[in-house]
Amino acid sequence: MDKTKKRFLSVKEAAEYLGLSPRTIYNGLTRNTEKPFPVKHKKLGKLIKFEIQDLNEYADSIPYHKSN
Repeated sequence: MDKTKKRFLSVKEAAEYLGLSPRTIYNGLTRNTEKPFPVKHKKLGKLIKFEIQDLNEYADSIPYHKSN
């Protein structure tokens, strides 16, 4: 199935979609973490899922880096 057609992505798929390590996301989901992952997640049973729309909004909110 094409990932762009899905509504929900797993942690591994979300990490790949954003160009991150899955560990980065898992670390941000742990309780009392200093750097919580900024995208809200849903639990479907024991599975952690992210909506593609929320991932896109997060990616769009990251400012561009201005080089000198």
